[in-house]
Amino acid sequence: MKQHISAVTLVVDEYDEAIAFYCNQVGFTLVEDTLLSRDKRWVLVAPPESSETRILLAKADGDAQASRVGNQTGGRVSLLLQTDDFYRDYERMLANGVVFLETPREETYGTVAVFRDLYGNKWDLISFA
Repeated sequence: MKQHISAVTLVVDEYDEAIAFYCNQVGFTLVEDTLLSRDKRWVLVAPPESSETRILLAKADGDAQASRVGNQTGGRVSLLLQTDDFYRDYERMLANGVVFLETPREETYGTVAVFRDLYGNKWDLISFA
């Protein structure tokens, strides 16, 4: 039996601004954008050439969900974006306006730097050794 995580939900304020950030600044690809109802869409983004895990951008529905936008993990890094060329992607993301919260650092497991998305969620850009 083979299983994999196909998507991870990220609660956002607005679909279009989230798509613009993840596609234009981070460099993801828009995989799907399907209208489900007047207020709800099925929006999947993913790193280029990613074949398994995607990010489901879900617009907050109600106060409880809206209160979690930008703080889904209580301030911890929530997602890790693994790359085969750390400095290529780091420089491209910087040039596109992505805010890094630290300079790249070398750890025993690889090169890493924390960045935040447009809502404040923390991500690791990481290249494993």
